[in-house]
Amino acid sequence: MAATRNGDDIDRPWRPASVGRSFVYVFPCHGEDILKLGFSRDPLDRIQTLHQRYYEFFDLDRAILIQTDKVREARAIEHSLKVELALHNAPAPLAVQRNAGGHTEWYRGALMHLTDASTGMEQQGYRVERDVRSWMRDRLVERGSVLYHWSSQMLEVILGGGPSQSSPGPSTPLERTLRNALDAYRAFDLPLDDIVPDEVVHWHDASPSC
Repeated sequence: MAATRNGDDIDRPWRPASVGRSFVYVFPCHGEDILKLGFSRDPLDRIQTLHQRYYEFFDLDRAILIQTDKVREARAIEHSLKVELALHNAPAPLAVQRNAGGHTEWYRGALMHLTDASTGMEQQGYRVERDVRSWMRDRLVERGSVLYHWSSQMLEVILGGGPSQSSPGPSTPLERTLRNALDAYRAFDLPLDDIVPDEVVHWHDASPSC
C-alpha cells in the first residue's frame, strides 16, 4: 500500500523539493546490529518500501525520527551523519527490496552514535521522535479509510482471478501484499474489524500465513 519510490530523496511531484516537513530516520534491524539511515517526507511510506513486513524486520522500539521543516535540512543532516559514519558502512540485508532504492546507507555498530547525535539535534531545537512505534500506529489509524477501500478492491481481484492474478492462491503476490498490509494493523494492536470490510477480515483469518 506504500507509494512507489526510487529512493529517499524522491519528492512529491506537486510541491518543490525544499518545501514541507521532512524526517531523518534511523531504522535498526531486529536481531542484528545493522540499521538504515536516510531521509523522507513520509517515514511510514519509506519503511514499507524497504520491507513489506517492516513491523517484524525492523526494531521500531529503537528507531528514531528527527523532524525538520524543510527537505534540504533533512538532506544536510543525513549527509553530515553519513560522513561521520563512513567507517561503519555495511552491505544492505538481502531481504531489503533493491528496487525501492534501499540498498545504500546501511551501517553496522552505529546506533549509539546516532542516538547521541539525535540528542544533540534535540538540543538544537529539532523535534526528535523516539516512540516511533506509536508514531507509526497513529499514521496507520489515519490511513484506515484508504485501507478499507484498497483491501476490498484487492480481495475482489484475488477471489476473482483478475488479469494480473489468474491463479489465486496462498503464495501469490497479491495475496502476500494484502496479508502483509493487514498484518501490520494487527502488529500495531489495531483491530481489523473496525477498519476493513467483514469479508476482508474473514479472508485474512482463514488464509494461511505468508
